[in-house]
Amino acid sequence: MMDHARDLASVREATDRLLTAAARLDNAAVTQPSRLPDWTRGHVLAHLARNADALVNVFAGRPMYTSGDARDADIERDARRPLKTQLADVRDSADRLQDAASTLSDWSRTVELRNGVTDSASRVPFRRWIEVELHHVDLGIGYELEDLPEEFMEREIAFLVDRFAGHPDVPLTHVTDGTRAWTTGSAPSGSGVAVTGTAPALLGWLAGRRDGTALRVEGGALPSLPPL
Repeated sequence: MMDHARDLASVREATDRLLTAAARLDNAAVTQPSRLPDWTRGHVLAHLARNADALVNVFAGRPMYTSGDARDADIERDARRPLKTQLADVRDSADRLQDAASTLSDWSRTVELRNGVTDSASRVPFRRWIEVELHHVDLGIGYELEDLPEEFMEREIAFLVDRFAGHPDVPLTHVTDGTRAWTTGSAPSGSGVAVTGTAPALLGWLAGRRDGTALRVEGGALPSLPPL
């Protein structure tokens, strides 16, 4: 059961952490590569701002983005801005999202996201929390997967495991951090692959942020996961 109010508070806290950390950068650092292929730190910050505005559209019943090309063009346009402008945009767009959420009355209704994906409105705050936390790591400024809140890590692992469940290109995979266990992929035959590791290592592999070399794999090779 999603607690949208609690998740919105977590989004605000995560955004404040990111803004405080990014404020230590300078204009030159914004133009340097992030940990995401072909994206600078400026691209990551621009994406966070435009994603917040896109989720305002979702709450209002509008298309999340005009088109995929328009989304990419907006990020490219905004990526080169100076640090002060970037941070103000992330902060102001985050405030607009919080304001839009505060007026929403029906959190049980189904909303449409990108590429025809639908979900409950109550899950949108957690989706935004994912964006803020993982892209903070992607900035490469000292915030690592190991620094993520424990609750977030557990929920994001479960979220990603569910995303790959039944996927025809992912074999049956049993995932555990030694305490908690999840199952994902599909099961055409056999008993599947067992993957064990710490929560940050598992999350890094599932989210495409790490190559999985820190994981222990039994019953086959570590599955190659589709891009998110």
